[in-house]
Order: sequence, then C-alpha cells, then structure tokens
Amino acid sequence: MKIKNTSQHFGILTKLFHWLIAISIIALIWLGWYMVDLTYYDKWYNRSLDWHKSLGMLVLGAALLKIGWQLYSPIPNTLSNLKKWERLSANIVHMSLLTMMILLPVTGYLISTSNGQPVNVFNWFDIPALISKNKELRDLAIELHYYMSYATAILILGHVGAALKHQVFNKDGTLLRMLWR
Repeated sequence: MKIKNTSQHFGILTKLFHWLIAISIIALIWLGWYMVDLTYYDKWYNRSLDWHKSLGMLVLGAALLKIGWQLYSPIPNTLSNLKKWERLSANIVHMSLLTMMILLPVTGYLISTSNGQPVNVFNWFDIPALISKNKELRDLAIELHYYMSYATAILILGHVGAALKHQVFNKDGTLLRMLWR
C-alpha cells in the first residue's frame, strides 16, 4: 500500500487521517451530548469536559495536517460511474466536513478561552488564550458550536449513508477505496 494518493486510490496516510478524525469526531459528538446532562457537581463533569477540549484540539491539529496532506497529495478522482449530482453532493459534503473540522474546534477553543485561561491538552501542553475575558464572544461561540455540532452529525450520517448506498446497492467500490486493504 502506498503512502501517497494516486489518481485512483487513497494512500495509507489519507486513510489514517480519515479514520482517526472520523472516530474522534463521533466520540466528540457523543461526549458533547453526554456532558449536557451532567451537573457541575457530577464527578464526570470536569473530566469529560477536559477530554472533550483535549480531543477537540487534537482534531483541529489533525484536520490542519489532513488539509496540508491533501494539498501535497491530492485526493483520487471520483469514480467515473457517478452521476453529476452525486459528484456535486460528494464535493459539498466533503468540503462541509473539512470546514466543520476547523470551525467546531475553533469555536470550542473560543468557548474555553473566553475567560482568559488556556486549554490544557491531556496534561501534555497548554494552548494559550489569545483573547481576554469576553462574554459576548463566549455566548456566540457556544451557540455556533451547538448548531454546528448538529449540522456535523447530519453531514456524517449523510456521508456514511452515501458510502453504504454505493457499496451495498451500486456495488461500485466507493467505500472499499477508503478501507484498509
């Protein structure tokens, strides 16, 4: 298996970025939904919040590396049997997901640092606050983060649904291109 993408196949590094980020984002969405039902005094409240922040910052870093990798090793061509609307839909969903991989962690960062405190990433390092205390920015970031997380969940469901449709019904190998083989 090649490291770089070819015109027909995804390389191992692209697949690694895809699955690492996908699993992390699904975990972040689940963790976010779990946390909203916790009270401040619940023993898991601070721990789950710390994990959510840390994993979110790692996703941001991985997404930036993924984008850089895609500039260096462009993604393969879409399969020739796809209809025009399928190609357009796939491009829109992929670009939307990439955008969310950046915007969700950035809004999470703004929520976390709007009190002037850094984000601690798994006790490995701190990402400093670039802004001072700002309640209005915090409120806006919370609202954006909330709605974008639901939009991302919908995009993920559409992405998975399309991949399964192509694999099960069309049998065109779209899904297999991103699996380890």
